[in-house]
Amino acid sequence: MKAIFVAYNQAYNQEIVDLLEGFGQRGYTVWEEIGGRGSVSGEPHLGNHAWPTQNHALLSVVEDSLAPQVMDALRQKDAANPDLGLRAWSLPVDDAL
Repeated sequence: MKAIFVAYNQAYNQEIVDLLEGFGQRGYTVWEEIGGRGSVSGEPHLGNHAWPTQNHALLSVVEDSLAPQVMDALRQKDAANPDLGLRAWSLPVDDAL
């Protein structure tokens, strides 16, 4: 199993959920209204008067064979709108209940 963690501009919220559902992935956890700033480029998303945009984050655990496909789809979404901000990581899941 792989845990896919995605941090993204709030504008992507439904698109990220739809992307997962398109792969038959039902389960996920979302954190809304979180702040952050990318390590390479882009503007901060802090939800304040100076930087009003916010981020959301999502965690979904998927089968090992599905993780590369989901990551590729996320890469394509980020490439299509690089100014919005989207980052994702695929991490091993050693144990779960």
